[in-house]
Amino acid sequence: MGPRAIFCDLGELAEADAATIDALARLQLAVRRRGFELRLLRAPTELVCLLELTGLTEVLGLEPGREPEERKDPLGREEERELGDPPA
Repeated sequence: MGPRAIFCDLGELAEADAATIDALARLQLAVRRRGFELRLLRAPTELVCLLELTGLTEVLGLEPGREPEERKDPLGREEERELGDPPA
């Protein structure tokens, strides 16, 4: 049986920057020292991009989810394109 998970919901995170990543990394270390595993839920797109850029997506326990491009637009808008362009 693996370590028990502690889930951190980031859905209300207003901004994501290097300080956010630092705080999450420190939290991850503290959690692991106590025999648990940190799992990040509902991370905003900005944070996901920063974690991918720094290579810390798996290290910090980001739960897999849909990529930002796969999320549906809440207003039902579609991207415009020229005729003859292949679908995205």
